[in-house]
Amino acid sequence: MFVDNLVIMKRAKYLFSILIGTVVYVLISLTVGQNSLRCYSQLEEQKRIISLRTTEIQNINSELQLELTALQNDKAVIAAYARKLDYVSDGEKLVKITGLKPAQTTLYDTGTILYHEQCVFLGEKYCKMIAAFFMIMSAVIMFMSDINNGNISFERDHAEVIAGIPVYDLPQI
Repeated sequence: MFVDNLVIMKRAKYLFSILIGTVVYVLISLTVGQNSLRCYSQLEEQKRIISLRTTEIQNINSELQLELTALQNDKAVIAAYARKLDYVSDGEKLVKITGLKPAQTTLYDTGTILYHEQCVFLGEKYCKMIAAFFMIMSAVIMFMSDINNGNISFERDHAEVIAGIPVYDLPQI
């Protein structure tokens, strides 16, 4: 019974290398993999920037809506824009002065173009390769340790031979 437990323990230690590989894979995937926390934070940052840009565009839209309403309903605003376009009302005299620059028209800032940025991550294939490397290396280290401790030997056990008769070491009852 005790010998069987030792054999199981010796074999179970190599299962530990599979555990090491799995843990390495999970850690790499969580930190720099495709669905990692790093990608999540990059996407959250993009979401924040898009939110800010959306707010800016909504502000520009509300300003333009106010200006449109004023141009449609307010006679003083309509008259001011008409004067910018060199229109005059009855009773006004127009005096043109040459040599001056024309009035600049108002340009509206519509925001900047925002492109989707790809997340930077380590591919699934590379995560698995790194994990497999750690698994193999831990198995090799355990195997080398067993060889060094004498648990594994590559020498054949030769039975002792006395005058042509093999002698076996059998346990005494």
